[in-house]
Amino acid sequence: MANTINQEVINQIEVMKSKFIAYLTPLKKEEDFKPLLANLRKEHKKARHIVYAYRIGVKSKSCDDGEPKGTAGHPLLELLYKKDLTDVALLVVRYFGGTKLGAGRLLRTYLQAGINAVDNCTLINLER
Repeated sequence: MANTINQEVINQIEVMKSKFIAYLTPLKKEEDFKPLLANLRKEHKKARHIVYAYRIGVKSKSCDDGEPKGTAGHPLLELLYKKDLTDVALLVVRYFGGTKLGAGRLLRTYLQAGINAVDNCTLINLER
C-alpha cells in the first residue's frame, strides 16, 4: 500500500559544521517540481548543494547536484521506495561547513536528514 503526505515537513541536522535541511513536501504533478526547486534555490542562495528525489505514481527522479555520484539523490529515492511514499518530493539543502565528510559519511548524513523528515511526517494511506 502506498502512502503520501498532505503537508510539508522540514527537519535540520548538523554534521561537522555542515547544515543539512530536509524538506519532505507533497507533489501531485511532475511539472510542479521545477518551481519548488527554484523557490528553494532562491531561499537558500548561499547553499552549496540542493539534492533531491521525487516519486509521483510510477515516475521518479533523483539528483546529486554536484555531490559525489550516488551519495545523495539516489539514497533519498531509495528511502521513498522503502517507505512506500509517493506523490512527494524530498529535497535536502546543504550548507558546507568547511570540512569534507567523505563519500560514506556524506551518504549517511543525507540519508539521515531524509529519514528524520519521514519520521516526522503524518502518512496518509492511498488506496490504489
